[in-house]
Amino acid sequence: MADNGREGRGLGNWLVDRLLRAVIWLLLALPHRLRVPLMGWLARHVIGPLTGYGRRARANLAYIWPEMPEAERRRIAGEVLDNAGRTLIENYATAEQQARARDWQVHGAGLAEAEAALAETRPILFVSGHFGNYQAARVAMNLRGFSLGGLYRPMNNAWFNDHYVRTIEEAGGPAFSRGRRGLAGFMRHVREGGHGALLIDQYYGDGAIVDFLGKPAPTALSVGEIALKYNALVIPIYARRLENGLDFDVVLEAPIPHGTPREMTQALMDSLSDEVRARPGQWFWVHRRWKPDRQQDRRRHGLTNP
Repeated sequence: MADNGREGRGLGNWLVDRLLRAVIWLLLALPHRLRVPLMGWLARHVIGPLTGYGRRARANLAYIWPEMPEAERRRIAGEVLDNAGRTLIENYATAEQQARARDWQVHGAGLAEAEAALAETRPILFVSGHFGNYQAARVAMNLRGFSLGGLYRPMNNAWFNDHYVRTIEEAGGPAFSRGRRGLAGFMRHVREGGHGALLIDQYYGDGAIVDFLGKPAPTALSVGEIALKYNALVIPIYARRLENGLDFDVVLEAPIPHGTPREMTQALMDSLSDEVRARPGQWFWVHRRWKPDRQQDRRRHGLTNP
């Protein structure tokens, strides 16, 4: 869980926040075509090595693909950090991102069904992962008549979280923090025919064990549970970063059939796994997605979900 209490507002987090605020403020003074690659470079060559994120990305890659040569893991980890830096500064430059999004291609097997659900005011859950720029997909869809309310997990650094949340809100559609009050607001938004945006690739210690990239991954079943409760359409959506590093191809896959929450969650994880295998440098390998040591402890104590 994110800690927005005393620990989340400690001196170390305050210093990190002030440094990042300064970097963001300076970069926002530059043209978009310069600030985005510059932030990618900083994340790859400065922030990643200092924070250990590059090392964590390589460790996760080794866990999933142990046969991969070290040189390839380093190359992919560099792309991951570059994409993360670009994503961060893009999300603070909402006006420029919205202007570019008007020209992005939005397509896929799920687009026609999403438009039909919009016309019928049927609830829709757009589900993605920390892939490409997940906020870019919200921007593109909100510009096309949808209203994607984002359900987000607060960051551990509460100082940074205070202003990062504003970037979620500025992308269009409401933003709801995970937690009792936020989840209630999100559910109300969906129940009233709204459109929800959720990321399904975070570690959830009390969740069901499903397969992600060939490894057991504790995952919340909330997408399936909400969809079944409100008869919501569930559409996997991805914003794939294009080769120019600034724009995106927004893909809506065919809706996930209603089944049990576990079956729907596994189908969503399979969809994301395919995206990650095809474009590994665009997924945020810096997350502690699997935590194998903790899962072994759960198995020893008989706590693993069937």
